Amino acid sequence: QVQLVESGGGLVQAGDSLRLSCTTSGRTFSGATMAWVRQAPGKEREFVAAIRWSGVNTYYADSVKGRFTISRDSTKSTVSLQMNSLKPEDTAVYYCAAAFGPVPVASPRTYNYWGQGTQVTVSS
Repeated sequence: QVQLVESGGGLVQAGDSLRLSCTTSGRTFSGATMAWVRQAPGKEREFVAAIRWSGVNTYYADSVKGRFTISRDSTKSTVSLQMNSLKPEDTAVYYCAAAFGPVPVASPRTYNYWGQGTQVTVSS
């Protein structure tokens, strides 16, 4: 059974940094695409960033490009999202998600497996 568990959310001020982590278990993630997707109150889920498990390719939403960095540690089976220069509009629940096979990374509907989410709140 695939499990994704997020950690690292919290309340910060604008301009601060946070690092989110997603611990994976339940099967091998070789060949997977891992993503971070966020959902703000009253809004649909929004793609944030993705990485192929090989670590060679990364993808970012325009709204976070240059501020966020996605990475993975295959030895620890974790995927991380380093978030710098946070803005109030980054406030959302952040979900770790996974899909297997060649998938379009920027559509949240692509992903079959989801964590429970972690809240990130950025105050102005």
